[in-house]
Amino acid sequence: MIEGVRITPLRRIPDERGAILHMLRADDPHFEAFGEIYFSMVYPGVVKGWHLHKVMTLNYAVPVGVITLALYDDRAESPTRGEVMELPLGGDDYNLVTIPPLVWNGFRGDGDVPAFVANCATIPHDPEEIVRIDPHSPDVPYRWAP
Repeated sequence: MIEGVRITPLRRIPDERGAILHMLRADDPHFEAFGEIYFSMVYPGVVKGWHLHKVMTLNYAVPVGVITLALYDDRAESPTRGEVMELPLGGDDYNLVTIPPLVWNGFRGDGDVPAFVANCATIPHDPEEIVRIDPHSPDVPYRWAP
């Protein structure tokens, strides 16, 4: 587990009409701040990443579809520097994943349908605070499965 990354199981409340999928509430103990909510759609087999945020904390949940989320910690002072995490997100793995600033992250769409990744970010998007590198960069010791 990478230092500062949290995985919080989320509630799904199904009934005969469909379901309610919880994500994040202002009174949750793990809620930090509200900046904006956005959704990222990813097609099956496509990788979005690598990127990190200098200030923003990410709160990812996948209400539709399934992804593989990968994280890499290269923070100089982190006790988990050099660690890689990979986890499924969405479908039966309906969780909230909180990613602190300065942790590289990316995801690949899995399954047969596009996946929707919801992010409740702690600050509004600022193009000056995001860093991006190629998803196949040798700077990250992780290889996306074909």
